[in-house]
Amino acid sequence: MRDRGIRRTAALGCLLLCAAATAKEPRTAHTYQLAEGEAPPAAVLEDAGWLVGSWEGECFGARCEEAWNAPSAGSMVGMYKLFDDDDGVHFYELMLLVVEDGTLVLKVKHFSADFSAWEDKADYVSFRLVAVEPDALHFGGISFYRRNPDQLDIWIVLKKGDEVREHLLTYRRVVADGAAIP
Repeated sequence: MRDRGIRRTAALGCLLLCAAATAKEPRTAHTYQLAEGEAPPAAVLEDAGWLVGSWEGECFGARCEEAWNAPSAGSMVGMYKLFDDDDGVHFYELMLLVVEDGTLVLKVKHFSADFSAWEDKADYVSFRLVAVEPDALHFGGISFYRRNPDQLDIWIVLKKGDEVREHLLTYRRVVADGAAIP
């Protein structure tokens, strides 16, 4: 009887330690970051498979489109476009999702409407994986939430001076004929 109690206590302690080792630290209300010294979780491209497809929505007071290719050749490639009817394209992003050191890394390169790069030729913005959930991927400063198979919310953290704010990008899946699913 005493052995069973010790085993239960040990098992509970192990569960608590394991949970603490993989706990994510909030950065904003909807985004997370790794605690100092914490390693990113193990992950594979298939963990992001639900991103595959074409999406359209509203972001930063304008319209946006995002598309992700299925995993192949060790990567997933995505593209993003922010635009409106009055001013046309505001900017583009080319995104690369790869596995490095057993975890996912999101790499993003930005381009102006004329396709001139914001970052230097060899540079890009890199987001380290913080956590994987069945319907969410959390990178440092950006979180992808699958609300249902046809709705995607992305929360991104932007910093301007000392001010840190999160912004919501809402998407609906686009079907083959180009119409968004309501």
